[in-house]
Amino acid sequence: MTTATQTTWHHIDDSQCRLFQSSLELVGKRWSSGILLAIAQGSSRFSEILATVTGLSDRLLSQRLKELEKEGLVTREVVASTPVQVRYALTDRGIDLMKSLQPLVAWGQRWT
Repeated sequence: MTTATQTTWHHIDDSQCRLFQSSLELVGKRWSSGILLAIAQGSSRFSEILATVTGLSDRLLSQRLKELEKEGLVTREVVASTPVQVRYALTDRGIDLMKSLQPLVAWGQRWT
């Protein structure tokens, strides 16, 4: 690490570490980031998300969507039609999270 880089580091306290860890656990949970990315890229129906995220089961998709909705990252809208349709979308919080993850994705593309 260079001296210039060292001077840009700030003290990180325990509460910040816990928030950071909590955030990583949320998006790091298996399939969650793939589901969020699928929705961000335009998949809005259960079947579309399932088709986009390779290897994801119906049961696990249903479970993760409920978790993401509970966390306030995804909304679930029931469309009154025949047959009834359910659409998923990112909330403002979910959109902000996806924007925040872009530098991490760029880092991964560069270094992994």
